[in-house]
Amino acid sequence: MGLKAGGWRQLIRYLNHPEQVARFQQLCGVVAVGSTQQLANGDCRHPNGGGEEEEEGGAGLKRRGDAPPVPDTDCGKHLGKNGIACELAAPARPNGDFPADPKKKPRRKNSLNKEAGATEFIIRNRLLYYLFSFGTELGNELFYITFFPFWLWNIDPYVGRRLIVIWVWVMYLGQCTKDIIRWPRPRSPPVVKVEVFYDSEYGMPSTHAMSGTAIPFSLFFLTFGRWQYPYAFGLLLASSWCILVCLSRLYMGMHSILDIIAGVLYSILILVIFHPAMDLIDNFNLTYKYAPLFIISLHLGMGLFSFTLDTWSTSRGDTAEILGTGAGIACASHFNHMFGILPDPPLDALPFSPPAITFNLITRAFLRFAVGVVVLLLTRAVLKACTIPLACKIFSIPCTDIRQARQRMEVELPYRYMTYGMVGFVALFLVPSLFNYLNLS
Repeated sequence: MGLKAGGWRQLIRYLNHPEQVARFQQLCGVVAVGSTQQLANGDCRHPNGGGEEEEEGGAGLKRRGDAPPVPDTDCGKHLGKNGIACELAAPARPNGDFPADPKKKPRRKNSLNKEAGATEFIIRNRLLYYLFSFGTELGNELFYITFFPFWLWNIDPYVGRRLIVIWVWVMYLGQCTKDIIRWPRPRSPPVVKVEVFYDSEYGMPSTHAMSGTAIPFSLFFLTFGRWQYPYAFGLLLASSWCILVCLSRLYMGMHSILDIIAGVLYSILILVIFHPAMDLIDNFNLTYKYAPLFIISLHLGMGLFSFTLDTWSTSRGDTAEILGTGAGIACASHFNHMFGILPDPPLDALPFSPPAITFNLITRAFLRFAVGVVVLLLTRAVLKACTIPLACKIFSIPCTDIRQARQRMEVELPYRYMTYGMVGFVALFLVPSLFNYLNLS
């Protein structure tokens, strides 16, 4: 028999509770400086642990009641207002329980208010710290702007353009759902914010979990049978990628367990719907006469819708970048098909065998990547320098403070959409043409 309504509510509340995230962080060796200080100096209670009542709100869990009293021990003098720990590291103890590890601040500044974060913490397991730092980067912009071009230029453009279509829809639906549900991220304390870059955005569902599910499993489904490799190896690699990204978001204190589960399931649902339709979508992008006009209009309309969901946040700009990139790649695919650039191999040539790794292969791949990235960076810089002042002038918006001007929809949407749309177009159309000219194809 299934769970009753009350059981489901209890399960959801349990999975969404920040204490579960804090426990996972402690298990992985992430210790807040304040809690370490308390433990090192006596039998002290966590500043915000225990003694609180929780109630379920419309956007997650809300606290009520005062913080528990702090016992009159040595640790009390190290606590500031409302029981928040001061920035003091735990001294080393003879038995080695609390080594004097260096204190750390959250990774990168907050993308919205540029604050570095006030919480300091100690990393007890450096291996897990670097592993999960790598895992969380698999869902960040730096990964996207290096992984997708490298795949398009050096591995398989056919798979790359289809993968980007799936990625655009997964990220767009995920970002819009966040702004509709508006659930906050896990509160701190008890959670330690190892990363605060996206802390100003909403948390449900986790778009890191969505991309960490969609990208590896889409690659697996798109490449298996097209390339020769063991089925078990591809499935293991995709699963490991997904698990690493999901656990990294718990480790960073950015999402609850419920956010992660929802993100994975949401991504699977989107894959189930879009994967069977990929042949139809790709064929439309390549062959339909007015495909570029339809693509640009559709992605621009989606951007306008997302910009009306909530007040300004960095998620709006990220959504516009994603839509612009997708539109540029799709339009480039159409023109590639029209001019015979990067033609798809005949079906009788499948499946491909991975080439032998040679010095010449590595050198040419590196040259293609280096030349391509330089072109993309130049394209981005030129478009950014042109579109922001132009949009400000058209809509009569003061351009003295660029950061403030970019928070206006009239500026940010055309700037992001046009800039990254051109970057996507250049990546799949102009850069391969340049490779042909330089004999780097």
